[in-house]
Amino acid sequence: MLKVSSVLLLAVAFLLGAEPVAHAQANNQRKQLFDSGWKFYLGDTSAASQRQFDDGRWRTLDLPHDWSIEGKLSPHNPMGRDGGYLPAGIGWYRKTFMAPTDWKGKSISIYFEGVYMNSEVFVNGKSLGVYPYGYSSFSYNLTPYLELGKENVISVRVDNSKQKNCRWYSGSGIYRHVWMMVTHLVHVAHWGVAVTTPQVSAKEATAQVRARVKNETAQPQAVVVNVQLLDAANRAVGRGQASVVLAANSEQEVVQAIRMAKPQLWSPDAPHLYKAQLQVVGKKVMMDEAQVSFGVRSIKFTPENGFQLNGKTVKLNGGCVHHDNGCLGAAAFDRAEERRVQLLKDAGFNAVRTSHNIPSEAFLNMCDKLGLMVIDEAFDGWKAQKNPYDYSVLFGDWWQRDIDAMVLRDRNHPSIIMWSIGNEVIERKSPEAVVIAKQLAGAVRKADPTRPVTSAMTTWDSDWDVFDPLMAAHDVCGYNYQLHRAASDHQRVPSRVIVQTESYPRDAFANWQLVQNNSYVVGDFVWTALDYLGESGIGRWFYSGDAPGEHWERELFPWHGAYCGDIDLTGWRKPISHYRSMLYNGTEKLYMAVREPAPEPLEIKETMWAVWPTWESWTWPGFEGKNIQVEVYSKYPKVRLYLNDRLIGEQATGQEQQFKATFSVPYAAGQLKAVGVSNGSEVETSILKTADSASKFTLKADRTSIAADGQDLSFVTIELTDKDGVFQPNANNLLHFSISGPGVIVGVGNADIKDVDPYVGTSRKAWHGRALVVVRSTHEGGDINLTVSTPGMDAVTVAIKAE
Repeated sequence: MLKVSSVLLLAVAFLLGAEPVAHAQANNQRKQLFDSGWKFYLGDTSAASQRQFDDGRWRTLDLPHDWSIEGKLSPHNPMGRDGGYLPAGIGWYRKTFMAPTDWKGKSISIYFEGVYMNSEVFVNGKSLGVYPYGYSSFSYNLTPYLELGKENVISVRVDNSKQKNCRWYSGSGIYRHVWMMVTHLVHVAHWGVAVTTPQVSAKEATAQVRARVKNETAQPQAVVVNVQLLDAANRAVGRGQASVVLAANSEQEVVQAIRMAKPQLWSPDAPHLYKAQLQVVGKKVMMDEAQVSFGVRSIKFTPENGFQLNGKTVKLNGGCVHHDNGCLGAAAFDRAEERRVQLLKDAGFNAVRTSHNIPSEAFLNMCDKLGLMVIDEAFDGWKAQKNPYDYSVLFGDWWQRDIDAMVLRDRNHPSIIMWSIGNEVIERKSPEAVVIAKQLAGAVRKADPTRPVTSAMTTWDSDWDVFDPLMAAHDVCGYNYQLHRAASDHQRVPSRVIVQTESYPRDAFANWQLVQNNSYVVGDFVWTALDYLGESGIGRWFYSGDAPGEHWERELFPWHGAYCGDIDLTGWRKPISHYRSMLYNGTEKLYMAVREPAPEPLEIKETMWAVWPTWESWTWPGFEGKNIQVEVYSKYPKVRLYLNDRLIGEQATGQEQQFKATFSVPYAAGQLKAVGVSNGSEVETSILKTADSASKFTLKADRTSIAADGQDLSFVTIELTDKDGVFQPNANNLLHFSISGPGVIVGVGNADIKDVDPYVGTSRKAWHGRALVVVRSTHEGGDINLTVSTPGMDAVTVAIKAE
């Protein structure tokens, strides 16, 4: 049994001033956003490291930036099907900046949230080091190398040329934020704060605040560390103070216990957050001031009660995600990360697994803020390779630093409930795997003893019991596609706590039953929650005559991504998403969709991660009079189906029917209506209408007001309709985009994984009636006008205000 103490958790970023927002903010002095005004060159030139190098002809851009998504899809690109057939290579970034004279006597460092990959950072021609793993955050001390009062140059060489490395789309470049850190020589260390509460209740919690304070001077320093805890209304709910004498050039951990009365607990339904203000004072001088965001909650895992959050058993309705943002590639804009979390929440998920890498800080901040629990995963493998240049080439020298980068950075997020140390490691049958697992788990527990350690394990043959020693090295055992073994495993090892870390989408009901019926099974994480780039062809369906088989068996270009997600690349929820949410949640009770009919004599074939192509459509020209399968998902006892007000039939939709009814209906244009029936009464309806040919379209901006900071985004969805406004699900018009005002088009896309048109451009075809355009602000305020046109229809403009 694993008992995890109650924990008071902090969102990791040292943010001064405002609450977390949907886009990065430059902060006052201590942590300054360093994303704007970089120069970029795609290619390699060693002279670019030098201070006097002329980069005048290089492209000017703001971070975050992914150069791979800007390239052309090609079957000849070396990332191949793993990386979505997009280009990789080597690129250089340079930024010239003035180091002000008031930085004298300060500690200056540069902090990179993520660079993919093999980055080497230079300041004024001096190499500061190489960081190979593209998903870890890292920093360098600049203090000895800066010339104050003069222009200085940061140069970064990024090398993603050694292929293949990642098994999914990684992107290339400085794809997350960069920050300049400016502190007093006596300050709170980077990633130096951890707060736990050994006990917590609705009446009170005692917060144990640990702060590593660093003295970079040559003299001892006597300091006072003040801590103040604030609620969402900035009211003080607890205070602490401690004195310490720091030896010269040393650091020391200062521990304080602070009582909180009647704390508001963090949960997915009520994600309450607090703030902690830390001050380091010496000789009546404020040396350092930092602020962190945190939440209060308790977690516990036992086979008897499963996963308990704040003392209540919660079943995990989870989804796995990779890190890309569709048409934006890997670029981790805060607003894009927020939107991903919101899409997951809206689809009914309460948990996410960051497969198979450390996520962005923005993603975790939004999980905290919006209430989404997280399995935070370090890497895909250990010593044995899956690809020639994957993490196996780094493991021996870097695993400790990368584990620390994950746990020390992320340990204070209330959303994180488990750490994962790997995924389907190749060496899982060897005795060495047990040794490595214990080593990794021990390193995690040393940095954070409050959460369980898991990893995702599977087998592709008959061996399974052989993994018992490996599973025993974990606190929670992750099963990939093996939950059907849970009952027999429980008989053999009754102390085991199980989570299914990956599952096939089509097995939603069977897995839901196993989760609900067994206390020792804490949840299921489907592969995947979101469609993604790379791992090309997983989740595909195909027609007889097409290349058969699974995605790993052959090249399937133009397929360049995964279609196994509950949510597609535009953010549209597929029917399987509504079904899964209906199983786990009470928010949806009736939904209807139509199985795509096979174009005879061809047949539709499904692959392992696929579900039958199913659409919110009653527009099937050419199938008049032929039977089409209509699926109705329902939490009502019965459903009725009507076509043009004529009753087609009534079916039970209880648990024995898996909350699903399928009707075979001869196709005729008109209105299809499903009705939920309870106690003989019709209480809810779902309607699909046949659409005429597309004649107009609508633009729906998710936000019509964005910040004029060069970071903020508006996602604009285009939907084509007939003359009466009925959605036309077969429309595939070529759309053209133009923009005026202080904004740029940063990405265009649809949900068609086979469409090889570029993701950066001014045109895109609709697919199944939809397309997506992403608008990014500049650094100027004003009105942005996005105009969309297509031949034969009136152009439409949406206005977005940048302010």
